[in-house]
Amino acid sequence: MKTIHKGSVILIVVALLLFSCKEASKKTIATQSIDFTHEGDLSVFLNSSDTLKTKFNIEFAETDYETQTGLMYRKGMDSNQGMLFIFPDERVHSFYMKNTEFPLDIIYIKEDLRIASFQENAQPLNESGLTSQVPIKYVLEINGGLAQELGLSIGDSISFSRK
Repeated sequence: MKTIHKGSVILIVVALLLFSCKEASKKTIATQSIDFTHEGDLSVFLNSSDTLKTKFNIEFAETDYETQTGLMYRKGMDSNQGMLFIFPDERVHSFYMKNTEFPLDIIYIKEDLRIASFQENAQPLNESGLTSQVPIKYVLEINGGLAQELGLSIGDSISFSRK
């Protein structure tokens, strides 16, 4: 009767694990693209008057899942679309671009619905924190470069409604 050495058994187990791990690493996880859902409308008004600057079709992010996911796993938005994040309280908030595939302008808005600060052209897939720098209650995310193109400024105000 032949005996198998303990070292040989360990070598066989390690070899099997290595080969099975190689196969597992070849698998890729496909994420499903998420389409824009028009849930409401948002208007931006000039700081010094009630002159309308622009309007957006918006999707709301209010639940923990929605605010954590944001615009991740999307290929892009039309120039008249945006996502409005609504937080339960006014405080400093930070965003990042993890799993976000296109540049964004992140517009931080105070509880009184006035623009407080911007993060323009946030780069796709960048996980660096992008802070509001001041306490805010809302965030509007739009396509990168659009805030400058539209001439949006600190002090401009917004209004929004649900469909």
